[in-house]
Amino acid sequence: MALKATIHRVQLQVADMDRHYYADHALTVAQHPSETDERMMVRLLAFALNADEALAFGRGVSTDDEPDLWRKDLTGEIEQWIQLGQPDGKSIRRACGRAGEVVLYTYSGHGAELWWNALAGKLSILDNLTVVAIAPETVQTLSGMAAKTITLSATLQDDTVWLADGEQAVEVTLEVLKAATRQA
Repeated sequence: MALKATIHRVQLQVADMDRHYYADHALTVAQHPSETDERMMVRLLAFALNADEALAFGRGVSTDDEPDLWRKDLTGEIEQWIQLGQPDGKSIRRACGRAGEVVLYTYSGHGAELWWNALAGKLSILDNLTVVAIAPETVQTLSGMAAKTITLSATLQDDTVWLADGEQAVEVTLEVLKAATRQA
């Protein structure tokens, strides 16, 4: 018997002072049985960092041809492709060819550092790719916020990100490993 996804109901309030984006999002997040709380919360963080009315979750970890999140325009063209983890160089290049902007969030600490060191030279020519490392301590704290019903507020200002759930708040530590040289 196959295990079913766990459904999380999320109320996300985003106040992004840098982009002047202020909105409430009612999200339904399906957590695949193989997906950890850490990864699911990083998906929510990625949503908050890139919040937009058109931003949507992909079909999940079992789907190779879709990102974790994406934003499409009205014609169906992919404007933004957001991926988590440590994908191989071929899939990153393919994503950069399909989307105007690709953002990759890696979050496994030393393993991510080794992965990036192996691929950085090959991916440096991709001008629409941004790679961001999330500190493992941040991910660990975020995983403690995972629940069936989650209420989060995200505040973004001057490259500082705060996520709060009513009981605790965490300052999110991000390190840009590679910045895109052109935007979509």
